[in-house]
Amino acid sequence: MRNDNHNTFDHVARTLALYIPATTLQRGHRLAQAIHSSGQAIVYSGHQEAAEHYWEQLKGAGLTMAPLEQG
Repeated sequence: MRNDNHNTFDHVARTLALYIPATTLQRGHRLAQAIHSSGQAIVYSGHQEAAEHYWEQLKGAGLTMAPLEQG
């Protein structure tokens, strides 16, 4: 994910907790802070098919997504 000027910390945290497995609201807030501080953060690492699914969900929720990297 990338930092942007239109999503709130709470929206980012709640969206991550909703769509990324094993992400709590607390972890979502930590990730939102990391995104704000460094400009981006990896929010999921795993199988490509699952990553594509989560990427689409997060993008559909209005979050600013970096291109998926092939691992």
